[in-house]
Amino acid sequence: MIVGLALLGGGVAAGLFGSLLGLGGGILIVPLLTLAFGLPLITAVGVSLVCVIMTSGAAAGVYLERRVANLRLGMTLELFTAIGALVGGMVAFLIPERALEGLFAALLVYTALTMARRREPARAGTTPVPQPAGPEDDARDDAIATEPEQPGPDVAVSAAPIAGVGSATPPADAAPSFVAGLAGPDYTVHRLGPGIAGAVAAGVASALLGIGGGLVKVPVMNVVMGVPLRVATATSNLMIGITASAGAIIYLIRGGLDAYAAAPTAIGVFIGASVGSRVAHRIRLPVLRGLFVVILLYTAWQMLQRAIG
Repeated sequence: MIVGLALLGGGVAAGLFGSLLGLGGGILIVPLLTLAFGLPLITAVGVSLVCVIMTSGAAAGVYLERRVANLRLGMTLELFTAIGALVGGMVAFLIPERALEGLFAALLVYTALTMARRREPARAGTTPVPQPAGPEDDARDDAIATEPEQPGPDVAVSAAPIAGVGSATPPADAAPSFVAGLAGPDYTVHRLGPGIAGAVAAGVASALLGIGGGLVKVPVMNVVMGVPLRVATATSNLMIGITASAGAIIYLIRGGLDAYAAAPTAIGVFIGASVGSRVAHRIRLPVLRGLFVVILLYTAWQMLQRAIG
């Protein structure tokens, strides 16, 4: 009972901080369960995948309702992401736990450095400086990190068009193709092959480390495939629930999923993320972000010590 309440409280804290700082749940849940509760890393990853399924499912409904995501592109890539998650789930049980802890420590360091160099949105009248997609985009995948913005008139919306209704028109000399059908109203999709390779890598990373995979999916869709960042973020959010489910199945079959730890933690993350999205505007995020960078680096050091100890 006490342990369950502690897991619930830890989930609330992880969801709250993840929501305020734009971090994915897995980046916080896995070290919390491993360092604070003494769970094996493989079990912590399985619990984190359950948290991803629960929280991202709710956020996906918001993105679909607001017609921001490209559903056809997302489901096309998800076929390969799910395959990657299945492979990653099986490989996770073959890799020594210390190696996984080392990989997660590297992920924490990368996340901390990305947060440290992240700039605040430009004030009115100034020109915003574009920022590369990083782990902060995973929050829109792993949890209900922030309330999605309403798409403006210049933002690509919804999935690939239905024939004859706002469809993207290919050049006159180009024959209709499957890739052309993945386009949005004011953008086209390029380099599907590299996008598929990135989707497989995202699935493997998700199942290995218990993260949503937006760390890989969002940059692949935005930088490689030419999808607008907001659409890429929303589309990735649709995908990760399925990705996490594929990985969680392997963990369940192999006995790496602790239902007694997963239930209170997932509920806590959902509550914390919901609260965080409502109080974010009242909190000075730069100060909180600086403090959390220190916490992430300290946690990375602890994970690295476990890996080399």
